[in-house]
Amino acid sequence: MIKRLMMLNILVLLFSINHSLLIPSTISKSPFLDSGGNVVLIGAKIYPSPSEKPINKGAVVIRAGTIVALGEEGRIKIPDDLIRIDCAGLTLTAGFWNSHVHFIEPKWENAPSIPASQLTQQLQDMLTRYGFTTVFDTGSHWENTKAIRQRIESGAIDGPRIFSTGEILFSKGGTPPPNLIKPYGNIARKMPEPENIQQAVELVQKQLESGVDAVKIYAQTWWNPRLKMPLEIVKAIVAEAHHHHKLVFVHPSNSDGLEATIESGADILVHTTPPTGPWTEALLIRMRKANIALIPTLKLWRVELEKSGAPPDAVRGFQDGGVFQLRAYFQAGGQILFGTDLGYITDYDPSEEYQQMKRAGMRFQDIISSLTTAPAERFRMSDRIGRIAPGMDADIVLLAGDPATQIEALSNVRYTLRRGKIIYQWK
Repeated sequence: MIKRLMMLNILVLLFSINHSLLIPSTISKSPFLDSGGNVVLIGAKIYPSPSEKPINKGAVVIRAGTIVALGEEGRIKIPDDLIRIDCAGLTLTAGFWNSHVHFIEPKWENAPSIPASQLTQQLQDMLTRYGFTTVFDTGSHWENTKAIRQRIESGAIDGPRIFSTGEILFSKGGTPPPNLIKPYGNIARKMPEPENIQQAVELVQKQLESGVDAVKIYAQTWWNPRLKMPLEIVKAIVAEAHHHHKLVFVHPSNSDGLEATIESGADILVHTTPPTGPWTEALLIRMRKANIALIPTLKLWRVELEKSGAPPDAVRGFQDGGVFQLRAYFQAGGQILFGTDLGYITDYDPSEEYQQMKRAGMRFQDIISSLTTAPAERFRMSDRIGRIAPGMDADIVLLAGDPATQIEALSNVRYTLRRGKIIYQWK
């Protein structure tokens, strides 16, 4: 009897071992699959880039976080040692960029000490559940944001690649007072306010030495239109940033801020400007000649007007103003970067932004470009991310639905991978 029980235990143990050896060929049931960046995505419709034809029922082979092969399923060799993920019925694109976010909500305060599970969940709720594998923070408290980035890059938490401008440079007296910031649910702290060219240059140098990736200027303060940064200071900031091969973002607010963006040689306009009315052909030519990239933030205008208590007709009219400006600049050949001012607005779903960009005349390929190839090019990373191709980082989004037939499918994310590791999985 004892021998028979021993034999039964051995058989159970052998079955358990053999069963565990089969697991790598199937997808894990856990929310986060620790694949080590070694996976094969099989059966999805693949959009390698906005300008290439899709691959129906394709396969993407990823090893050590890098794409090593892609093509039609059955026509490329799939190594036996890689985890296979069945993606039949899904659509696959390169990972998305959100080029205008902020880590300024109180929940990000004291980032070094936020529990890992909580911080990962916050990043999921805001970013990775919507396919964002790379984001540009265009204004936050740098030491705090840097801590979030460091925890992601160390592997302690799952999250997107984060770039940041750190603190925004305001005109003298331009930092919004706490009584205007706190009701919006933002962390209230003083921002740098250069009063002359020398201070401006020194501030840029100090920020770049601290590790920020770009510089942002508030050319015209939203809460007091009389507070605008003098053009000579804007120019000095841009010149110093460019001297260090860094890009400059500008918040315009109105016509003065828009002019400062063009005249200074700044790189990225972080909003459309509905209060200025339609952009004239002459203005569009100047913007295009200056090679300015535009982040439209169309959903923001509805949120802002509704928050102010404006009637529905005024809300629609204001948002339409931004839509018309985007249409005009897009038709003029201007570069468009996707961005929604996340963190300032706390409704994170980007579906409305996609819908409004479509209203502006952008095809789904153009919108995907604003999410992938355009920011990769503008931020000088097109050799690593932005496309599905051998040698590129495996930053990937898998969607339930095809944006070619329904643009809202871009929000219906099933998996988000950064360098081959699943950092978000739909449950």
